[in-house]
Amino acid sequence: MNKWAGKHVAVVGLGISNMPLIEYLLRQGAVVSGRDRKNEVEVGERAQTLRQLGVSCRLGPEYLCDLDQYDAVFLTPGIPKHLPEIQQLIGKVPILSEIALVFALAQAPIYGITGSSGKTTTTTLVGEMLKASGIKCHVGGNIGVPLIGEVEHIPANEPIVLELSSFQLELMDQSPHGALVTNVSENHLDVHLTMDSYIRAKKQIFLHQKPDDTAVFNYDDPITRQMAQEAKGQVYFFSRKAAVNPGIYLDEDQIVFQDGAGIVPLIAKQDIGLIGEHNVENVMAAALLAHCAGASWQGIRRAAAEFRGVKHRLEHIATVKQVDFYNDSIATSPARAIAGINSFAGRQLILIAGGYDKRLSFTEFAKVVAEKVKALVLLGQTADQIANAVAEASPAYNQIYRVRDLEEAVAAACRLAAAGDVVLLSPACASFDMYPNFEARGEHFRRLVENLTE
Repeated sequence: MNKWAGKHVAVVGLGISNMPLIEYLLRQGAVVSGRDRKNEVEVGERAQTLRQLGVSCRLGPEYLCDLDQYDAVFLTPGIPKHLPEIQQLIGKVPILSEIALVFALAQAPIYGITGSSGKTTTTTLVGEMLKASGIKCHVGGNIGVPLIGEVEHIPANEPIVLELSSFQLELMDQSPHGALVTNVSENHLDVHLTMDSYIRAKKQIFLHQKPDDTAVFNYDDPITRQMAQEAKGQVYFFSRKAAVNPGIYLDEDQIVFQDGAGIVPLIAKQDIGLIGEHNVENVMAAALLAHCAGASWQGIRRAAAEFRGVKHRLEHIATVKQVDFYNDSIATSPARAIAGINSFAGRQLILIAGGYDKRLSFTEFAKVVAEKVKALVLLGQTADQIANAVAEASPAYNQIYRVRDLEEAVAAACRLAAAGDVVLLSPACASFDMYPNFEARGEHFRRLVENLTE
């Protein structure tokens, strides 16, 4: 029986990710109302397309009104769940999401990855490791094309690999068969409000597991190590600092797997295709989850050696006049930017940072900047906060330059850089004060650098 036929459903958020969800619900015979806080002009052609499909639209300030009149409400992941209109629905109307529906419909086992940083790289790597092992899989979630349109047609022998954000996990009452938490650091407090709320959202990736499920945790991260105590299934750890068992760890410069059967050498650290110590962790994490999903050690080794990364993640754009330009626009938190800075040990670094304020602390970031960054170019909403944090960390640091936009930032970085230096866009902030998302910021940076080569 089709549970959605004739049901009145509201879909809140008319961005790209919810369009396939709306199309799915319409195919199932649901009566759909599309909601968005943007007005008709801001939503643009999408509103006209939806109306042509028979979807009524309620746009603008009253987009959350009368939601209690529906049989179900689907929320876009990033909407704050503490809004009064959302809180009033709890216990009255089922509150769902596209990803919850994917879980409900999937026949294949799901392997989910979450964390404050490294999610996309690790998720993509798991997919590559499975493919290199001859296993067909489907990668999605918080990256790529939403799987709602195809999940019912994915057979049970083709694993599903999902990147899952805290926003997607927040209201989940299901967990994947295999769960991985890469790390947890301060992030998204503009939406979650408190660190406890943020951590609670992350935990949903494993709290609903069964005893025959598996969970992978970062042993070196005190928060994720503590999380492992609440896991119901088989627990694996990865670590750069300790010989974990069962799990994967760094033995001098060799990554190895260890369990009750013994030790399996995997790959030398220098043979990994990605740069940065944080990517050593990402490779270890991905290898463990891929192993749990059935990947061979041979396939895991091959993917670890050949994978060169995902766009906007320490992506080398060009070398101009012997200066290397790297795009790390994904670094939307101070912790991610610190990882980016630490990836260039021994190189003189010109850092471009600043952006939308997510209410995160810049204290640790400022210490790293003062110690390791030759010159800091600041823009955006948080420029003053970052400058003040650096001044507090190191009153003698005087290489801070303010600019109005990214174009000026690249021009300033070019003036400051000498042959052999690195210019790194690793903002430590979200992009929403200037760009719709970090991808748009990264693409603008790419165009500006490519113009230099011309």
